[in-house]
Amino acid sequence: MTEQQKNEKKRASKMTGATSNPTLHSELLIDGRLVSGEGLAEAIINPASGEILASIAEASIEQVEAAVAAAHRAFAGWSRTTPAQRSAALLAIADAIDKNADALARLEALNCGKPLHLARQDDIPATADVFRFFAGAVRCQQGQLAGEYVPGHTSLVRRDPVGVVASIAPWNYPLMMAAWKIAPALAAGNTLIFKPSEHTPLSILALAPALAEILPPGVINILCGGGDSVGSQLVGHPKVRMVSLTGDIVTGQKILQSAARTLKRTHLELGGKAPVIVCNDADLDAVIQGVRTHGYYNAGQDCTAACRIYAQAGIHDRLVSELGEAVSSLRFARKRDQDNEIGPLISARQRDRVASFVERALGQPHIERVTGAAAHSGAGFYYQPTLLAGCKQQDEIVQREVFGPVVTVTRFDDLAQAVDWANDSEYGLASSVWTQNLDKAMQVAARLQYGCTWINTHFMLASEMPHGGLKRSGYGKDLSSDSLQDYSVVRHIMARHGTEL
Repeated sequence: MTEQQKNEKKRASKMTGATSNPTLHSELLIDGRLVSGEGLAEAIINPASGEILASIAEASIEQVEAAVAAAHRAFAGWSRTTPAQRSAALLAIADAIDKNADALARLEALNCGKPLHLARQDDIPATADVFRFFAGAVRCQQGQLAGEYVPGHTSLVRRDPVGVVASIAPWNYPLMMAAWKIAPALAAGNTLIFKPSEHTPLSILALAPALAEILPPGVINILCGGGDSVGSQLVGHPKVRMVSLTGDIVTGQKILQSAARTLKRTHLELGGKAPVIVCNDADLDAVIQGVRTHGYYNAGQDCTAACRIYAQAGIHDRLVSELGEAVSSLRFARKRDQDNEIGPLISARQRDRVASFVERALGQPHIERVTGAAAHSGAGFYYQPTLLAGCKQQDEIVQREVFGPVVTVTRFDDLAQAVDWANDSEYGLASSVWTQNLDKAMQVAARLQYGCTWINTHFMLASEMPHGGLKRSGYGKDLSSDSLQDYSVVRHIMARHGTEL
């Protein structure tokens, strides 16, 4: 360990409060061994304070090659394991997460700046649940009946793993997104190289020693590094058969262009701009509480955030007024962790990006600042929870993903108009409709062009249900048994009969 790394660990250990004294891991996992990265070092920053937590070296070109080779070797054995064997491994990973839940939550809180109590209450249990779900799902797969579809021949259908998978995860939910990528790929019998965001590798690196103990060498490899270095090398590697990404549209387009050269399978979740249609007959108290929570959860750094409200004329003014009061009461940047409801943005760059969106929006004479719309004056990369009213369908702030604590309100008269506006977006990940008329809700849900539509709620996920988008939000499903299908290939096996009995 260098003197700089020693000093950084000392600084981290001196932090006060519930997030003090976590053990920081910096080793990559390659072929079952924990090794230091040999590439450039990336400073890992606590967004709540701006302080450097650690410096983690990314994988070198040679280390990426070694990881792919290890996964390629391990595939022959892992792909032939039984569902029961893979299930047992996934359950062991879930147990390891539970055993280290407090430490993992502290690392998520430090690395993302999010309130510790939320990381411990939400992120870590959800992560373990994903591994447990796929441990069960892989043992309950169903398929087409075997039979004689051609006289004298018996056909059956197999679902086999794809091969080596490169999974690239974002920074908003580091460990939970790792579970969404790793669990279905392993359950289906693939081996993989997992690359966390270069900003938020701490929690998966802390889990790496347990993964090395549970899984055979090479089945999972964890590499740190940037997209232009490690990510691009993985995407272009001829032995990588599939690339799974959660990220933005531009990154998805780059991966598709590169993957096309070797005809790799791709699995892409590329963001969202979730419409929230609020009808005159909606329970406004429930709407206000729902948007206050799910429009600003994780500081709005969520692809499904309830960020684009369409409010019917009859309740518009009351909604704007009462929601503004509710949003202005959101607590952040408090000294006591349990007093905070949201955290900071991941970086100064992201905070400035959010601020620029809001500044341009407020330059439009028809847009009204209801609350917020400024960076926090203290330490950390906080941005005030913001509500903007008077927004129009064509406004940039309505059309583009801000990925911050910013919610817009647009008035509508006719429900059909609201549905058309909701669908008038390049995104198609998540949506919600709020009305006490179930018949109306079901009709709207059927017309919305989104991978998920909630009725009278928002942002509720279940491991058993598929999560994924339409349009430029990408394709492929996370969670659910559908994800197992995405990480496997269908094969037809036909046997000709011998002499008839």
